[in-house]
Amino acid sequence: MRPRTALLLTLALAATPALAQQEISKVNGSITADAGQTYGDLDTVNGSIRIGEGATTEDASTVNGSINIGDKAVAESLETVNGSIRAGKDVNVRKDVETVNGSIFIDRGGVVGGDIETVNGAIGIVSTQVGGEITTVRGDITVGVGSKVRGGLRVQKSTGFFNTDNKKPPRIVIGPNAEVTGPLVFERPVVLYVHTSAKIGPVTGATAKPFSTDTAPTE
Repeated sequence: MRPRTALLLTLALAATPALAQQEISKVNGSITADAGQTYGDLDTVNGSIRIGEGATTEDASTVNGSINIGDKAVAESLETVNGSIRAGKDVNVRKDVETVNGSIFIDRGGVVGGDIETVNGAIGIVSTQVGGEITTVRGDITVGVGSKVRGGLRVQKSTGFFNTDNKKPPRIVIGPNAEVTGPLVFERPVVLYVHTSAKIGPVTGATAKPFSTDTAPTE
């Protein structure tokens, strides 16, 4: 191989990861990661983030905006402050999924390596594996059919000026064939429903109400 050809090939190979791992950072505006493409960090302040089907990204974070991640996409972590997070089927998030004011939903086949956490917002998963803990303060939690949560489940007590523990208690549902192998700790009143086919760890701060139908009873 000629020296010049070898040099050009080396430069091309070195440039490929940089192109593939492009990072997108904004202050105002939404971000779209195209389907099937590979990105670095996706970061905006005022805007939503949409990750296309089969795309791969590093950390995706926003302050004021929602995050939507398509089927079979992969992300290092998903985080927003004011906005919901919704993941399609067979999504893989290697670390945490977090929001403060907004809901989180992860569809069938999902894998979350770390924690799932909200303060004000419901959490719902279906046939999803969670390596860490599911935590909320004021939101409902549904560990749907076939889901497995290794790190346990926690509803934290409200503190300070925003104490709302006297409001309607969160509704916690552990669905058919679901497993929560870690402890279930409730620091404020909740309504806890556990399917008769589900398996759970020790419960603190609540009494489980068993059910055997496809969905939990409504109050």
